[in-house]
Amino acid sequence: MASVLVALLATVAPVASTGESAPAEAARRRVQLTGVNLAGGEFKPGRRPGIYGKDYLYPRDADLAYFAQAGMNVVRVPVRWERLQPRLSGALSPDEMHRLDTVVSGAAAYRLTLILDVHNYAKYAGRRVTEPAVAAGLVDLWARLARRYKGRPVVFGLMNEPNGIAAADWRAIMDRVVPAIRATGARNLILVPGVKWTGAHSWTRAGGGGSNAAAFAGFRDPGGNFAFEMHQYLDSDSSGTGPDCGSPDTGADRLRAATAWLRSVGARAFLAEFGAGGDKACLQTLDRMLSYIDRNGDAWMGWSYWAAGPWWPERYAFSVQPGRAGADRPQMKVLRDHLAR
Repeated sequence: MASVLVALLATVAPVASTGESAPAEAARRRVQLTGVNLAGGEFKPGRRPGIYGKDYLYPRDADLAYFAQAGMNVVRVPVRWERLQPRLSGALSPDEMHRLDTVVSGAAAYRLTLILDVHNYAKYAGRRVTEPAVAAGLVDLWARLARRYKGRPVVFGLMNEPNGIAAADWRAIMDRVVPAIRATGARNLILVPGVKWTGAHSWTRAGGGGSNAAAFAGFRDPGGNFAFEMHQYLDSDSSGTGPDCGSPDTGADRLRAATAWLRSVGARAFLAEFGAGGDKACLQTLDRMLSYIDRNGDAWMGWSYWAAGPWWPERYAFSVQPGRAGADRPQMKVLRDHLAR
């Protein structure tokens, strides 16, 4: 079962243009990984390491089973760097890695690929990754994780939502992390984020430290198996903090510039975070955004919705965690209509 997933992950690398028209190429290539964020491992970040089961939690078997049975094939699991590696560039925590190993094995049993998401916003214990020691620590962390999970159905999500960093400086760090992963022999899919919270809507915008598009021009993975990680919310400032979803085409419109850029460089992206409320207007906007991704499979390899997890309060508008009686949230019908499986 795990070997099937590993084979899938070996086929999702960016591929140079075939010379076909964009619509023809999109029709030939399909969205491959579709699923959900199972949040909890990143909760209470100020408590280091915190108490497992009280301050933070990883996906339970019941959570994995529900989304696998819904037809999803990927789960993104946020983790905190400081919990995995209590000392910068030091050994990985045996207890924490045992917990993660259990989740990886549980996901594989349900034929779910797991995205390991270092949910740290380009910081370690409050120190920015632009500090030389912290940058070296990120290289060290991913080399250790790559040695542990190479050949497993695990995608390497290098960093959640870097911000407050110039795009060129972040690119220089990625140019160190990715080769360090490949030096271990790991061929796993790598998700490379940009700065400015890795927003799709701002990917090509030059202000505030330069554009991701310019900084990542010519980016190469020695293993040839990467995608750019992007996020896109639907509220007025794309922050994911408001309940509004704009017009029905808001989501699709915010992906267009990034889509054109991906085609221009022969790369693909993974939409790792997006969310919508359960009202009729937001569901329509969500549906149109996913339909746009479906039509542009040459540029978008998949998505993971934000979010699920047993600790979200009932009032959290974006949650697709099933209710107490196991009932689907309204967003699940839309998501089911666009699954790759």
